[in-house]
Amino acid sequence: MNESYIQDIFADRIGGSNFGKDTKIYKFEKIKIAKALARKAHPNTELLDFGVGEPDGMAFPIVVEALKIECSKPENKGYADNGIQKLKNAAAIYMERVFDVSGIDPVKEVVHSIGSKPALAMIPAAFVSEGDVSLMTVPGYPVLATHTQWYRGEVVNLPLLEENDFLPDLDAIPEDDLKRAKLLYLNYPNNPTGACATVDFFERVVEFAHKYRIVVVHDAAYAALTFNRKPLSFLKIDGAKDVGIEIHSFSKAFNMTGWRLAFVAGNERVISAFSHIKDNYDSGQFIAIQKAGIYALEHPDITEKIAAKYQRRLELMINALTSVGFKAKMPDGSFYLFVKSPKGAKGGKRFETADDASEYLITDKLISTVPWDNTGHYLRFSATFRAKGEEDERKVIGEMKKRLTDLELEF
Repeated sequence: MNESYIQDIFADRIGGSNFGKDTKIYKFEKIKIAKALARKAHPNTELLDFGVGEPDGMAFPIVVEALKIECSKPENKGYADNGIQKLKNAAAIYMERVFDVSGIDPVKEVVHSIGSKPALAMIPAAFVSEGDVSLMTVPGYPVLATHTQWYRGEVVNLPLLEENDFLPDLDAIPEDDLKRAKLLYLNYPNNPTGACATVDFFERVVEFAHKYRIVVVHDAAYAALTFNRKPLSFLKIDGAKDVGIEIHSFSKAFNMTGWRLAFVAGNERVISAFSHIKDNYDSGQFIAIQKAGIYALEHPDITEKIAAKYQRRLELMINALTSVGFKAKMPDGSFYLFVKSPKGAKGGKRFETADDASEYLITDKLISTVPWDNTGHYLRFSATFRAKGEEDERKVIGEMKKRLTDLELEF
C-alpha cells in the first residue's frame, strides 16, 4: 500500500511536508550520542553524568506505601477528570504552610495536572491566537513557547543575564510586543541558572502585568528547593492572584518525577480556562496517585531532606569546580550550578561555544554536562548525579575534580 501522501499532509505547526526531514541534531540528542560513543570507546571508565535534570532518588517510602494502599481501593479506579477535591484542599493548605500564601480557594483556584509540562503546553490554547505574543525567559524550559508558535503566536525572548542576577529586564521589551503580549513565563528558582526571584522583582511583575493586561505563568517546579532562605511563591505578592497562576510540580520537591502530578493555583478565571482546556485533553491522573500526592503535601519535611542532600552535594561540587578554575557559587535554589564554560584545554584545544566544551568533556574525560549558549557560554552541572550515600558522593566529586585538573582548563 502506497502511503506517500502522509508526508504531504502533516500540519504546518510541526513542519508540514518537511516533517522528519530535518537533519539538524539538537542539543540533548547530541549529548546522548556523545555519551554513547564515549562509553563504547572507554568501556572500563565510568561516565560521570552531571547533566541529568531529574532527581536521582526514589519517592520516599511513606509516599510509595500510600500509593500501594490506594491502588487496591475500588473507589480509586475511575476517571479523575479535573482532579479530586481532597488534592485541591491539600494543595491550598500546602501553599499556606510552606509559602505562607493564605486565601487560596481550593474549589475555584486550584486544579491538578498530569505533571507541569502538560499544563505549560495547554495554557496557550486558552490565550494565544494568531499574532499574539508570549514573553519567555531564556535560557529555560521551552514548552510554552513551542505551543505558542503552534497556535500561530509569536515568542519574544527575555534574556537572563548574570549582570541582572538572571532576572529579565521588563523595561527592555519593545512596546509593540507588549501591546500584543498575552502570557509572561517565569521560572524561579530558575532552571538552569539556579537564581531565585526577589519580592521586589515579583512586585514589579504584578505591576507590569496589570499595566499591559498580561497573564503571568510562574513555573514553580523548584520553588520549595531553596537554600538558606524561605521559599518564595509568586502568589505571596499582593495582587499576584489578580494577574496570574503558579504551577507546582511533585517531581522535584518529592522525587515523584515519573508519577506525573502537579497542581496549578491562582487566578480563578485562568484556572477555569485551563480546566476547560484540560478537560478536552485528558481524564485526569490516576486517583491513587493523587491521594499519594496528598500524603506528600502533608509532609513537606520530605522536601527539606531532599534539599539538604542537594545542598551538601552542591557544596562539594563548588569546592571541586573552583579548584580547577570555574567560578562556581552556591545557587539560591534548584539543584543546578550554572558556570561559565571554559575557553580552552591543554594541547591548545579551543572552545568557541559551551556546546563545544561539553562535547569535549564527554568525549575526552567522560564528564557529562548540559551546555547553554543562549545568553553567553555556560555549562550546567546538576547535583542529581548517581551516588549511594555521602561517601559515594565524595568519591564521585573527587573523581570529577581529578579529571578536570588533568585537562588544564582555561577560562
